[in-house]
Amino acid sequence: MRLMQEEMIDYSSEEEREMESSSGSIVELGFQDKSMQVVVVGYALTSKKIKSFLQPKLEGLARNKGIFFVAIDQTRPLSDQGPFDIVLHKLSGKEWQRILEDYRLTHPEVTVLDPPGAIQLVYNRQSMLQDVADLDFSDAYGTVGVPKQLVIDKDPSSISDAVKKAGLALPLVAKPLVAKSHELSLAYDEYSLRKLEPPLVLQEFVNHGGVLFKVYIVGDAIKVVRRFSLPDVSKRELSRSVGVFRFPRVSSAAQSADDADLDPCIAELPPRALLERLARELRRRLGLHLFNLDMIREHGTKDRFYVIDINYFPGYGKMPEYEHIFTDFLLNLAKSKYKKRSASLP
Repeated sequence: MRLMQEEMIDYSSEEEREMESSSGSIVELGFQDKSMQVVVVGYALTSKKIKSFLQPKLEGLARNKGIFFVAIDQTRPLSDQGPFDIVLHKLSGKEWQRILEDYRLTHPEVTVLDPPGAIQLVYNRQSMLQDVADLDFSDAYGTVGVPKQLVIDKDPSSISDAVKKAGLALPLVAKPLVAKSHELSLAYDEYSLRKLEPPLVLQEFVNHGGVLFKVYIVGDAIKVVRRFSLPDVSKRELSRSVGVFRFPRVSSAAQSADDADLDPCIAELPPRALLERLARELRRRLGLHLFNLDMIREHGTKDRFYVIDINYFPGYGKMPEYEHIFTDFLLNLAKSKYKKRSASLP
């Protein structure tokens, strides 16, 4: 984190060379106002993520708070760029992971959001929900678990036998094993299971009133929104339905259910205290700052919840007040790291 005395950073000027020689420290650049603390955030994002996340309102608010977003040039060595206080990224590929891991080792003063190894665990649906399952969460406000699920690596003809052996009940939600694809299918009968295309995860479908809760987590901050989801499946419907029904990206593409006229038992948000404790535990176990949970409440219950998906660096642009939440998070992160560095100095 640095002290800066003008509204914009000119990276082609003499000041750039002064900043580069002082990475990770407070720099005074000789302007009149010496009160503004500047946080430089290098970002490496897809063009789609840049468009949805780095919106003008966010960048304007960030500048007013002394936060400046700088694009990382992927054609140049990362260590030759900056200096950065924070590196914000959402790119895939083993080479990019290697570059980031090397950078973290050689630049411990820079916060990388988030560690590539931790991100990979939530990109794979075989490991994605393991920490939720291991947590075996239960308190006075309710329980949080995961639906029974089964990983199918190959051979669609063996799916039916594997499902019987695992004791999974129809209907089953089929999701691609790699979480970069958000399409899903709902298989109603045993015969249809062989039409699915591995590698995939089969997850028991839990009736939840057609509403899911997207729990956005940005550091210590939590924001919850309702989204319409797949409708409940009755026993009568299950006995009459056959086939595999394919759905698009249900949770993110669905219309908001925040203002819908819903049964209060379905629409009631999960208790705040429950979400705060759950988020705190998962931040620690996952080693992530930026993620969201797709959570459902089992229909007919008040306090039985399931996490059905975890997404790294989700579409925060759809989260109410994301500009204020995200900029406060970046500022606090930089301040906390600077305080730790200052405390360690002789």
